[in-house]
Amino acid sequence: MALSPTLSRGHALLSGRRILVVEDEYFLADDISRALRSAGAEIAGPVGELEDALPIINGDGVLDGAVLDVNVHSEMVFPVAQELRARQVPFVFTTGYDKVSIAPQFQDVMLWEKPIDIAAMVRGLAGLIGKPKA
Repeated sequence: MALSPTLSRGHALLSGRRILVVEDEYFLADDISRALRSAGAEIAGPVGELEDALPIINGDGVLDGAVLDVNVHSEMVFPVAQELRARQVPFVFTTGYDKVSIAPQFQDVMLWEKPIDIAAMVRGLAGLIGKPKA
C-alpha cells in the first residue's frame, strides 16, 4: 500500500499514541497498522479475534485509540467497543456492511466503509484523539 502524500506529511499525527487494531482480514490489518505506524503510533495487535482484544484493553498498557472491524469472524465487535467506551478510549469502526449494522448505542462512532480510505481514517482517528503527546 502506498501512503498518500497527505498522510506522509502528517507523520506526527499520532506520535506517542498506542492504537489497538482489531481486524480479521490479514492484509487490511497490516495496511492499517503500517499507516498508523507511519503516523507515529505504536500498534497494540493487530488482533483478528475478539477474545484477543479484551486482554489488551484490560492490560497494563494505556490505549489512546482503536480501529475496530464491526464484524470479526462473524462476531460483532460491540462488546470490545463497550469496554473502550467505558475507559473513554476513542475508536472508529471499519465495515463491509451498511451503517444499519451498527448497534444503536454506537451510531455516533465514525464509520469507514470498505474499501477504506486508510489515510482519511488515520486523520479521522487522530482528530478524535487530539494533539500528539510530547
